[in-house]
Amino acid sequence: MSLTADVKAELITVRDPRPTARVAELTSLLRFSGGLHSIANRVAVEAELDSDILARRTARDLVELYGVRPELVHVQGSGARNGSHYAVRVIEGGETLARQTGLLDQRRRPVRGLPNKLTTGSRGDLAAIWRGAFLAAGSLSEPGRSAALEITCPSSEAAMALVGAAHRLGIPGKAREVRGVPRVVVREGEAIRAALAAMGAVRSASDWDQMRQRREVRAGVNRLVNFDDANLRRSAQAAVAACARVERALEILGDEVPEHLSEAGALRLAHRDASLDELGHHADPPLTKDAVAGRIRRLLAMADKKAETEGIPGTESAVPAGLED
Repeated sequence: MSLTADVKAELITVRDPRPTARVAELTSLLRFSGGLHSIANRVAVEAELDSDILARRTARDLVELYGVRPELVHVQGSGARNGSHYAVRVIEGGETLARQTGLLDQRRRPVRGLPNKLTTGSRGDLAAIWRGAFLAAGSLSEPGRSAALEITCPSSEAAMALVGAAHRLGIPGKAREVRGVPRVVVREGEAIRAALAAMGAVRSASDWDQMRQRREVRAGVNRLVNFDDANLRRSAQAAVAACARVERALEILGDEVPEHLSEAGALRLAHRDASLDELGHHADPPLTKDAVAGRIRRLLAMADKKAETEGIPGTESAVPAGLED
């Protein structure tokens, strides 16, 4: 199952016993999954849902809360909507239901956002609004750079109402339009976890957060590995360049090289991958890394000075192309 399907499967099992919360969730679900239609010159309430379990639960809630008997229709997907989905329709008594849920105002005009009595309700009612909206039109992507919890909205007014409810729950949701379609988006990892928990998807919130933390740790490890690889490459290149210059220095100086500098150069060539500190331990008697570095630096300087005097290539000429000392 996808993350979205997992969240919806958990939310379907959440049952807030308070009547106001049940009404808020059902109204939000109806608003975000279809809303009002005109069928045979009558107002009909219809919800298009992607789960037969959710469709049956919605039908049951309509019977229990409003005493209407909806019809359930299995619809095969076509066009932009792939896969089958399920329509829950109330035609007989549809206008009365629309008024009772607040989808129609007192002048028989469709409410473009959400009923004000819902968006000013308790935290439980606000959470129920989000739960209904997510069940109707929500999606959750995997943790990562583009992670998001999104809800597709039927209008910009509905999006703003959902954002207002989110802010009252302490969730930083934002309204935006994608290709002309209003959406509400929650992006930050902690905010997504909080939104899932507020809706009642506690297990999904925990699973998502653990997945996010694992990915962050893995990303951190990858960055360190890449950093270490880069450092190792630079160290290896520097060692090759240093050895090439030392070999050229000994060649230029020949018998003129002082013994202590010759020994330092020989140490560098004998232990090509060793650090200066390690070279000092190999010396007899042992030397500090500063002493080793100083002797190799004087060896190269002496050789370069002689090469300049004689007009021959210096130690830098021995370094392979593309490498730096």
